Amino acid sequence: MNRKKIFYWLAAIIMPAMFSACSSGNAEKADNADSLKLPVITLKAKDTVLQKAYVADIQAVKNVEIRTRVKGFLEKIFVDEGMLVKKGQLLFKINDQEYRVMLSKAKAELSNAVAAARAAELEVERTKLLVNKKVIAKSELDVAETKLAAEKATIEEARSSVQSAENHLAYTAIHAPFDGIIDRIPLKAGSLIEEGALLTDLSDISAMYAYFSFPENEYLQYQRASKTTTAEAAKEVKLVLSDGSNYSHPGQIETVEGQIEQNTGSIAFRARFPNPQKLLRHGATGKLYISTDVDDVLLVPQQSVFDIQDKSYVYVVDKHNMLHMQSFTPVTRLAHYYVVREGLKPGDRILFAGTQNVREGMVIKPTAAPAAMLAMKQ
Repeated sequence: MNRKKIFYWLAAIIMPAMFSACSSGNAEKADNADSLKLPVITLKAKDTVLQKAYVADIQAVKNVEIRTRVKGFLEKIFVDEGMLVKKGQLLFKINDQEYRVMLSKAKAELSNAVAAARAAELEVERTKLLVNKKVIAKSELDVAETKLAAEKATIEEARSSVQSAENHLAYTAIHAPFDGIIDRIPLKAGSLIEEGALLTDLSDISAMYAYFSFPENEYLQYQRASKTTTAEAAKEVKLVLSDGSNYSHPGQIETVEGQIEQNTGSIAFRARFPNPQKLLRHGATGKLYISTDVDDVLLVPQQSVFDIQDKSYVYVVDKHNMLHMQSFTPVTRLAHYYVVREGLKPGDRILFAGTQNVREGMVIKPTAAPAAMLAMKQ
């Protein structure tokens, strides 16, 4: 073998080895580049408190429409919109001149009826004497007594007319049926109003009712859970106002409707809230939160979750520190956590943060999630 052949033979052996070594070095560098240091947590089952939100319709414990019972001119308004009034306080006055005349007429008719009845009594007494002396027939006495009975009936009718006139006169002064807040007053003094016209609304807001509905399945869960806790704790609810602020006073569930609404598959509840500062008003809205103790549930930090087409995913880290997308179904969402229904299990390692910087199949270098970050998510 000459030197030239030996040179080509050595080159054929050495060059592939060199290229292979270079490729291995590049691959190793790529692997190192992919192996980011990222925080990883291990899922553990724990006990917690679930809070479920329900839309609430807030109403005053008493709310009535103040309407007229007689027709007339609205003579005077003694209150203003938004004013706090006491039971029995005069609110409105309707001109009563016409009703005073009606009362006077009814009283006069009553006096006439009493006088006619007295005359009929005297006639009966006179007729009795004549009948006893056999001057006139007994049938004359029967006629006199019948006339007296008719006059007495007229008295009762007249008395009813007087009572009716007195009632109508009394209806011209409208008083507050209970302590409360005056709503909008649509009419002004001097308006001609018909019987039954709306003058205003009156709301007793010393306490408030919050009406809300449970789906049937959640109602059954609530009933089961309430048997494992104290009666007061099971009935306690919290209210969040429409601006997102927490109402400072907890409420108590008072009543549950007797049947499930067929159209919606839900059952209505009523909770009662104290309202000492008069913050809540009739017709307001909010959200009720009911707390339920649950055991051995998995909590996944919100920071670890990403959504794809309405499905929730996390990155699970296998024993080789490789990332795998894993979907899961949440039961509900707490402040910063998802409660897992299915798809994950205790002992699973998941990527705590940095999901936007990784991809399926990437190998990472796991690090422990800083305690400060975990505490911040509690």
